[in-house]
Amino acid sequence: MDLGRSILSFFASLLYGSTIFNPAFPPKDCHFPAIYNFGASNSDTGGLAAAFVQPKPPNGETFFGKPAGRICDGRLIVDFTAKSLELPYLSSYLNSLGTNFSHGANFATSSSTIGIPVADIIPRGPASPFSLEIQVLQFAQFKNRSQIIREQGGVYASLMPREEDFTKALYTFDIGQNDITHSLFLNLTVSEIKSAIPDIINHFSTNIKELYRLGARSFWIYNTRPIGCFPKILTLFPSAEKDSTGCAKIYNELAQHFNAELKMALAHLRIQFPLATVVYVDLYSALYPLYTDPNIHGFVQSLITCCGYGGSYNYSFDAKCGETINVNGTYITVGSCEDPSIRVSWDGSHFTEAANRFAFDRVSTGDFSDPPIPLKLACTLGKHLLGFV
Repeated sequence: MDLGRSILSFFASLLYGSTIFNPAFPPKDCHFPAIYNFGASNSDTGGLAAAFVQPKPPNGETFFGKPAGRICDGRLIVDFTAKSLELPYLSSYLNSLGTNFSHGANFATSSSTIGIPVADIIPRGPASPFSLEIQVLQFAQFKNRSQIIREQGGVYASLMPREEDFTKALYTFDIGQNDITHSLFLNLTVSEIKSAIPDIINHFSTNIKELYRLGARSFWIYNTRPIGCFPKILTLFPSAEKDSTGCAKIYNELAQHFNAELKMALAHLRIQFPLATVVYVDLYSALYPLYTDPNIHGFVQSLITCCGYGGSYNYSFDAKCGETINVNGTYITVGSCEDPSIRVSWDGSHFTEAANRFAFDRVSTGDFSDPPIPLKLACTLGKHLLGFV
């Protein structure tokens, strides 16, 4: 790091410290008027449903009572984020029917990647055409066209965000898992995937820079989850060495490698954009106790799929959640377990509402963040400069 960047980093750290940790000037909660989310299935609130197909029952059964665009029995981390900030649940940008975008929009779509899709795209393959780059392009269009609608007035004007809200909004990111898992499903080796991670992270940084250019200032960025604990991964790679929790060690190490690269990249972005708040959120570490000590936290069978059928982990590629399958001449629908509220894995690669709530409650405090900023202070660095109230 050159001298100029070192000095900039030093003063940025001082500003963080004086703003957040000075007991003489306790910080006030941010008022985020909107949330803009970018990601894949872990934060998709309707993109897949609007563009392709609605997830089947029993998805949505725990909270919504029916499928609600989420691959989950209920709510996702992004839903708990909105609720905690006293905002409505986010509607998908792709959902054109009766949608209110005045408090933000969700650009996440299931199976999305950071980089260019690494497999055939839906409906001929597993990958989404809506990579992070496309989601950012959609945001740029949304920002421009929403203001045109507001200027025109009429019935739709109130459904669009105010121009000043874009800078004051919270920008959340939950993407990167598919860049790893899609590559594994294409039989790339761990070494090959590791060699591609710097390029993937560069793609991510480029898109963050573009959003900054478009006015974003408060970034809340999740790392990737412990994929070696997913029933889907454990089923696909049964011979992988297990750790003490029963998770596939090599694939968790791959996720940790990705996370280390992401954390380093975000540190560089903080130096480059000292007036932005760029928070790295260690979701991996927040979730891992669900595998090491599930009973302590009120969970059981953390490696067993709730909505699945067959195999050691109640997961089969031929019997996915909500599908109708033939079992010895009898057709059955793959349904959920008796009590999703004490289970971790919903369908083999996504989490239950209970696990999502557990994760949100832990990460929202700032205990798993770098810098250690709680969610409600994620505008802290620039809030006085940007006019937060």
